[in-house]
Parts: sequence; C-alpha cells; structure tokens
Amino acid sequence: MGTSLQLQLEVQRNPVTDEVSAITAVVRPILRGILSSLNVEVRDAAGGMDGMPLFMLARSRRPGDGDVGICFEYAVHDALTRGDAAVTERVFDALRMCNVPGSQVASILFGAEKSGTKTLIATARELLSSDSLLLYGKQGRPAKLRNYIDRFAAAFRRPAVRDELPQSISGLWKADLFAGCRDSDKWIGTTLKINRNLLEGAKGLRVGIVPSFQGASDAVYRDQGKNLVVCPLPYDGSFMQTFYQAWEVVVQFLAKGDARVPAEVDLPRPASRQVARYLEDRRDFPVVRVIDALESLAQPELLETQQTAASSPVISSTAASSSTTSALLAPMPRST
Repeated sequence: MGTSLQLQLEVQRNPVTDEVSAITAVVRPILRGILSSLNVEVRDAAGGMDGMPLFMLARSRRPGDGDVGICFEYAVHDALTRGDAAVTERVFDALRMCNVPGSQVASILFGAEKSGTKTLIATARELLSSDSLLLYGKQGRPAKLRNYIDRFAAAFRRPAVRDELPQSISGLWKADLFAGCRDSDKWIGTTLKINRNLLEGAKGLRVGIVPSFQGASDAVYRDQGKNLVVCPLPYDGSFMQTFYQAWEVVVQFLAKGDARVPAEVDLPRPASRQVARYLEDRRDFPVVRVIDALESLAQPELLETQQTAASSPVISSTAASSSTTSALLAPMPRST
C-alpha cells in the first residue's frame, strides 16, 4: 500500500506586527514564570498568587527565584497556546516524527518542580479527557494520561513512587509539558532546556525543546543517543531572540528600576523601553491582572493549521502565491 498523503496548510491569521507587540507577548509568560517561582511564603505575604502587585514582585524576587529556564518553559507553552508560527511549526514537525496524529498543536504545562504545582496539575487534569492518550513510543496500548498525571507529580517529590510507575513511562515525572494535538487528543512527554547541553532523555519522554545555536540550523532531528526528537527553536530574528529581549526587559525592570523604567544604559533599545513603560503604568496592579491587561497589546495568534487529504501532490497557484499561506505535503502520521 502507498503512503497516505495529507496537505497541511499553515494559514497566518494575522500579519506579523511590530517589535513592541512581539516582546510584549513574551513578557507575559515570563512574568507568570517569575511569579510562580517565588518562595511561597514570600508570595503569600505580599498578596498571594492572585493579589501580589507588580511593584512587590520587584521587591520580592531574588536571583535564582525567577530562573530563566522556568520562564523559558512558560514562554514555549504560551507560544504553542497562541499559535506562534516559529514554535508551532517546529513542534508540529517533532510530533509528526513521533507519529502523533492530528493538526491542532497544543500544550499542557506540567512542571512538577514549580511552586504552585497543585494548581498546574489541577489545570492539566481539567484539560484532559478520559480519552486523552499518552503515546510513549513503545508497542502496546497507549496509556490514559489523565490517570497518571497525579502520579507523575508525586514521583517528582517522592522517589519511591517512581518505582511504582510502569517501566515504559517511568521517566515522565521529568516532563515539563505534554505536547500534542487537540483534534486527536494524543500527547507526548516533552522536556525543555534553555541550556541544550543539559538535555537528557528518560523513559517515556519523546521530545526535547531547546534553543538553536545562533546561525546554526534549527531543523528538527532525532538524537539516537538520548532517544529524543530534538526540536531547536530559531534564534536570529525569531522566537529565541524575542525571548531574550523580553527576559532583559523584565529583569532590568524588576532589578534596576524597582518596577519603573530603568536607566537608558540598562535598557537601551526603544522597543524594550516602550514595553517597560507598559509595565510601569501598571506597577500598582496585581501581576496576574497586568498579564491579562497586556494580552490586547501583545502579538496576536499567528498560525492556524488546516490539514486535509491531498488527492495529488499539486498546490494550487492561488495558495502558492499567497504571502500568508504556506503548504506542506507530508505523510499522514500513524499513532504509536
């Protein structure tokens, strides 16, 4: 039998806007990541997860509290949720290499190492259905992810629980998120590392998301040694560059400016200073409300995937000539 083909259309819903909007979009998950990584007692004393004002985040954060790696996880999850093309396209390629069916790429944040884990796990459980399947890359019936999500979280904190997990998924307590497709409701364990030299595999993990090296290829590839499909995110003029610019805005705003626009030497780029002004204007409001308020100023969702059966490997001249639509002819993934 021949390989079934599908035509995947990546339809850009909105045009790429300006640098300020792009940075603002990534500042939002970075703020959430820093807030979630604070010491719980300190955060509760300053108003809690829902009530801490932005200026108190500046006074409560200490080096190490808002680790760049945690913020990277939040930013990638947010990018997948928004449909950021630079991230979504590559994660789709990784899912396809793992034979995950479907076209509507999605993310469920897990992160058992974060403070506020109970809230994250509860949210993850709500997003899953009784039919949500975990594809772990081995022969046999896929696991029901909803049945294991609490056990993975418990295994992170209690090593004895790890021995009780099935061997094929015994490393999934190391997952940072579960990537998958909403339309097929199938998911795979995913690890993220801001330092790609720290990327390591584990039983059940399928994909590793890392930054690409500046100027190097960002093509998705399979690392046989780690048993992971590695998904490098593009740097120059793309997601990673925007992430680091947004990280600079937040760190300088909190550390150097006491929740005010820092000196120009600390934040010299005009676009970055404009985003810092957005933050200063809202310094007296709770961080979670600031995050919500910035949504209307952020880069909108860019990418919508439409996937249909292809009768022939020919792309119409109308689609080919459109500057906002790209087409990809690919084998239909098979569930494993």
